[in-house]
Amino acid sequence: MSQELLRLTGVSRQYGRGETAVSALAGIDLTIAAGEMVAVMGASGSGKSTLLTVAGGLTKPTSGEVVIDGQWISELSAKQLAVVRRRTLGFVFQDFNLIPALTALENVTLPLELDGWRARDSRRAGMDALASVELSDRAHRFPDDLSGGQQQRVAIARAVVGTRRLILADEPTGALDSQTGELVLRILRRRVDAGAGAGAVLVTHDARHAAWADRVVHLQDGRIVGQTSQGTAEEALLGADR
Repeated sequence: MSQELLRLTGVSRQYGRGETAVSALAGIDLTIAAGEMVAVMGASGSGKSTLLTVAGGLTKPTSGEVVIDGQWISELSAKQLAVVRRRTLGFVFQDFNLIPALTALENVTLPLELDGWRARDSRRAGMDALASVELSDRAHRFPDDLSGGQQQRVAIARAVVGTRRLILADEPTGALDSQTGELVLRILRRRVDAGAGAGAVLVTHDARHAAWADRVVHLQDGRIVGQTSQGTAEEALLGADR
């Protein structure tokens, strides 16, 4: 049985109070296992991005529980939660969020250095992560010297570097052309399938991109209104290649 990396139980997130309150999430139950890639789809305002920020411990749920790799985040201090995010979670955003003054390798190793890794060890892990996204030869380039697709691949390397196993990706292909977007999704898919115990949540509005996932979760008005299983990871990959 695959290890559970993420579990949301009865999770709700409300902004404001009284008559002006807005419910972004309402009673979400969701689990993500190692070796599984789950796509989250829904119209604008359906709660997709809020789901990711709550799942990643960036936003506290109004009610319900979030468990990340066996740790109940409601029981963690701010410092402990920061450690979980550095060691377990990797975020990938549409706009890359790379630091312009740092090289590709320095962007990737920054989470490790913040976590107290020795320079030699962080560099080795960073190069391994860049190799996994086929960018070893761009390690010492700055973001402005990289194409959009290359920058996003650096962001993926940063998301999986070290012991990070849960990737949360918010429209990671939105700023890319279709061919480069497919490459990024292929890399995410391969990372999940690599046998390292990784899992991923992909927020997307594109059904073609969702086809790379094992399961598609449909959100509407902050609620899960349906889930579609797409077979095994191998079948999903073969289907996307057609």
